[in-house]
Amino acid sequence: MTIPTLFLIICASIAGGALSLLIAAALSFTLLSSWLPRMVSFAVGAMLAAAFLDVLPEAFQRGNDVEALFAMTLAGLLGFFLLEKAALWRHRHDHDVELATGPATHPPGRGSIAAIVLIGDGFHNAVDGVLIAAAFLADTSLGLTATLAIAAHEIPQEVGDFTVLLDCGLSRAQALVMNLLSSLTSIAGGIGGYFALEHAQHATPYVLALAGASFIYIAVADLIPNLHRATDSRSTLWQIALIAAGIATI
Repeated sequence: MTIPTLFLIICASIAGGALSLLIAAALSFTLLSSWLPRMVSFAVGAMLAAAFLDVLPEAFQRGNDVEALFAMTLAGLLGFFLLEKAALWRHRHDHDVELATGPATHPPGRGSIAAIVLIGDGFHNAVDGVLIAAAFLADTSLGLTATLAIAAHEIPQEVGDFTVLLDCGLSRAQALVMNLLSSLTSIAGGIGGYFALEHAQHATPYVLALAGASFIYIAVADLIPNLHRATDSRSTLWQIALIAAGIATI
């Protein structure tokens, strides 16, 4: 008996969201936090390999219009750039307001930053759920690959979110609960993506193209610049080895 696709999508959405968050919390609050920078290198390899070796090839095999799929991939890259730019602008605006008024006279400043992080993370997790659904509807092995790539990225990202939330004054328990609630949107995205795409199979290649664009953008624009901060030979060797491990895993 085959496992129902919707069940797999829900489990994968939990793994890509809540489970990744719990792993991130365990790493953040223990001595294992020193390994987090190296986890970023693994995530780079996993996400790029998933995009170029699995997700995009599947999209182009299923789609009939190659030019349209390339256009969707390009639109996805530019769209993610604009979304991130808007989030950074909003974050900067709140920071400038707080500096101008002072935390004593404008207490919502830090709280608004925490809210932006949580709302942005919730939206991001919901999109991840849709991408996971599209991958599983295309092929089970592709769904597992996409889930692994998303989880590899989510762990270091959630650690960064924890850092911001703790800096905003939340306790560890509050940061964990709020982040956990935000991560559950991946399940809603996965279920919604399943029912939307199940009856619109022609749209699946285009959603997969967006998934590939998402993986590429996150790896190249967000993760790789962080790797360049370490310039010593030992760190560079670790980065190369773990990027290769991420690729090999996919």
